Amino acid sequence: MKRKLRIYMPFINAGLQEATTYRANWFFFIIGNIMGCFVSYFIWNAVFISSGEGTLRGFTMPQMVVYIFLIFLTSTLIGSGGTYDIGEEIRDGSISMRMIKPISYNATFLFQELGNKIMTVFVIVIPLVIGVEVCRGVLMGGVQFEIIPFLIYLVSCVFAYLINFFFNICFGFIAFVIKYIWGANMMKNAIIGFLSGTVVPFSFLPKSLETVFLLLPFSSLNYTPVMIYMGVYRGSNMLFYLGLQLFWVLAFWGLSKLLWKIATKHLCVQGG
Repeated sequence: MKRKLRIYMPFINAGLQEATTYRANWFFFIIGNIMGCFVSYFIWNAVFISSGEGTLRGFTMPQMVVYIFLIFLTSTLIGSGGTYDIGEEIRDGSISMRMIKPISYNATFLFQELGNKIMTVFVIVIPLVIGVEVCRGVLMGGVQFEIIPFLIYLVSCVFAYLINFFFNICFGFIAFVIKYIWGANMMKNAIIGFLSGTVVPFSFLPKSLETVFLLLPFSSLNYTPVMIYMGVYRGSNMLFYLGLQLFWVLAFWGLSKLLWKIATKHLCVQGG
């Protein structure tokens, strides 16, 4: 384990340096997502006002506000850019430098993103958690924070990140065949945004669709951690969805190994 850590430590450092070097890009990305949160807030506020109801599909407006900002917090924690990175390396030919090294191709991306996540947690996530809890306290009329659900939420976020990471790696291998993946990646992000509960909570969908969506891997990305944080998933229900997350982690990890062996046979870079 120590030997592996020594091997991949430079990639963690590279992730940290990337986050600190391109601060403006990082800053505007976060600002863009925050603006998206406020757009969602005003849309749902209009929905609740026009409905004339205090509760819609199990959500009050204060709960929906918390849901919106928890979705943003979770998306920030579990975000992964593996698809884009693989596509760019194939496009400019730099993938060859990774492939000639006697190390795991997937692990280099994982540890590089880990360095980026360290910066994200300290600069963004901790202030966001404090902000969310202040918001919950004001809206709900008292302190809502519970340490055990929060710790389980963090475990769920780790599973969610690994699912997202390995899925993006698997999707990124398409670039070995189609060469340029920007458009396909945009389409994938839009579809996953809906299937992960980012756009609309699953309880607003027809019951049959809700049941199907909850079993798909994408509900494990955002919806499951948020439901744990909000206390909706408890006891055996929570254990079931954590187990489902673990299942999808292992499934996509195995699929990434298989697709790597297949994809490398179709590699044809356009750059150097």
